[in-house]
Amino acid sequence: MKKVKGRMDESILVCVYYGPNGERLIRRGHKMASMLNCPLYILTVDPLPYDEFDAEKSGYIDRWRELAEECEVEEFILMDNEKRPIAKAIAEVAHRYNVTQIVIGQTAQNRWEEITKGSFANVLLREITFVDIHIVSLDRTIKTEEEIEYEAGVRSYLLKEGDSYRLCFSCQKDISYEGIFYKEIGTDFNNGLFKFVSMGRTYQVHVAEDRVTESIHLPSNAKSEHKTHDLI
Repeated sequence: MKKVKGRMDESILVCVYYGPNGERLIRRGHKMASMLNCPLYILTVDPLPYDEFDAEKSGYIDRWRELAEECEVEEFILMDNEKRPIAKAIAEVAHRYNVTQIVIGQTAQNRWEEITKGSFANVLLREITFVDIHIVSLDRTIKTEEEIEYEAGVRSYLLKEGDSYRLCFSCQKDISYEGIFYKEIGTDFNNGLFKFVSMGRTYQVHVAEDRVTESIHLPSNAKSEHKTHDLI
């Protein structure tokens, strides 16, 4: 149960996009909201529909949802399949939730682009004249290990065989889970990630040559389910 906020005349919106700095922005917004004791919202905007997100994007979405729950955020807002300019989408959410402060990350924009095209902050200010905008500098010192790239996800199923599960792409009578399989780029085998939803939570397991390589641990109240689990 979320705590009742003391100040309702202030409301903070954190705008995140894919990359290592999303969590940093959320935690900065949470710190501000805690100091003001006011509602906090998280927003991400994407022109693609959710079911076309690749493994990397859906991974970020899952992590941000976890952070939203951890930080007792009022609402995590995903505007997928959004064809309008991002600033207009942000403005709509700001009006809807009476936002007074917006937190965004510093864009990777050089001085010439800023002169010719205008900064995103200025574009946003033209759309929303009643809010304060906080620009958080990006952490450019983050080092990442070599990342695995995946193909677009495809509908697939897990079929239990003995003590393990086998990946298949046709709906059979005794399937255990239905979800999305993200195949590693550059492999001839079905190696990658299988993601599915059970009891409202997203789960992810690794697959190597059609076989799940780890145990699937679900809450006790979900293990009794034998029906198909749809990925949302």
